[in-house]
Amino acid sequence: MFERLREDIQSVFHRDPAARNAFEVLTCYPGMHAIWIHRLSGALWGMGWKWLARLVSNFGRWLTGIEIHPGAKVGRRFFIDHGMGIVIGETAEIGDDVTLYQGVTLGGTSWNKGKRHPTLEDGVVVGAGAKVLGPFIVG
Repeated sequence: MFERLREDIQSVFHRDPAARNAFEVLTCYPGMHAIWIHRLSGALWGMGWKWLARLVSNFGRWLTGIEIHPGAKVGRRFFIDHGMGIVIGETAEIGDDVTLYQGVTLGGTSWNKGKRHPTLEDGVVVGAGAKVLGPFIVG
């Protein structure tokens, strides 16, 4: 767990020249807070505690302005910079070393069950305001 936290903090230093120290990243980076809350909500979702997972996820959205559905799959060293307004849908899949900027939507285009949201492969960068909609692969 602590190794993963260290890895998260290092990923911020690699992608944000404004990051000054680990304490600042731990306390002042809402993108990191959203990712850590998603790990908890995603674990609850995986254990079948769907309602509690959604409640934890909603708390994360309230706290950070970033909405990540607990069913979304997120890789390692995921970095959200200036994350206000980001929405990541239930069947979205995000690879390792992916970066999202503010206002990005990884949304669905169907009301049917099954894969509805995009897959971002390793190393993808999605710029501010982008709307990536539908069940296709980017990368």
